[in-house]
Amino acid sequence: MSASPLPASPFPALDAVLGLLRCPVCRAPSLRRERSVLRCPAGHAFDIARHGYAGLLTGARATSGDDPAMVRARERFLSGGRYGPVRDAVAELAAEGCTGSGLVLDVGCGTGYYLAGALDRLPGARGLGLDSSVRALRTAARAHERAAAAAWDVFRPFPLADRVADVVLDVFAPRNPAEFHRVLRPGGRLVVVRPTGGHLAELRAPVAVDPAKEERLRRAMEPYFTAAVTERVEYVLSVPPADARDLLGMTPTARHLGPAEPVLPRRITVSVLATAYRPR
Repeated sequence: MSASPLPASPFPALDAVLGLLRCPVCRAPSLRRERSVLRCPAGHAFDIARHGYAGLLTGARATSGDDPAMVRARERFLSGGRYGPVRDAVAELAAEGCTGSGLVLDVGCGTGYYLAGALDRLPGARGLGLDSSVRALRTAARAHERAAAAAWDVFRPFPLADRVADVVLDVFAPRNPAEFHRVLRPGGRLVVVRPTGGHLAELRAPVAVDPAKEERLRRAMEPYFTAAVTERVEYVLSVPPADARDLLGMTPTARHLGPAEPVLPRRITVSVLATAYRPR
């Protein structure tokens, strides 16, 4: 009599990266999944939410993650493809650093929009998104069939072994250069995307652009990485009021809005820099 086929895993993307994870408490390797719990050899256990992401963040919770209203606005806006050129640039830079079935790690992944774009360009790669926003992780865990997601604080040591990532993405997110370097394999690639002074300028009151911002980034990266290439992605969006409202609502500016309806422009500038770095 032939053996019965094993049931399909309810968390295939998460299962695919378990061998790369480390226990967030004791750093033990080889987390294993027992139904909807991840457990390390020392017995530390971490729940897998019903939405599919792993709750690895322990102790005091990070407070900077996007709130539900910001995530809903981001989901609506990104679904229209208006940041498609930015996602394409990220995917192109990522594709030049990944080989075979390597790992694409998206730190501060949000809803997984950019991670999914990179995985579309890399049919053999596995993905893992880290973020502190539970609401965003619910979407990130479903963003791509090969993308796992886990709750984590970017400023803590990542729950990953050394040199396991082919690509690290950091798109509009906080940065931890030392950890980026630790988890990247030799020859891997870090892709950092950040806004220029003109990004979404029509949505903001005029402010002085900090001329030292790029210099601070250079100094932070210099001990660990060498910049290989920088691309500028810049274009003007023509948007109806609903889309402009979502674009405003998905940014940190949303936390400072008053009760009055803001004046929303119909044309908005997207302007970002995307840099690919090589580890030193």
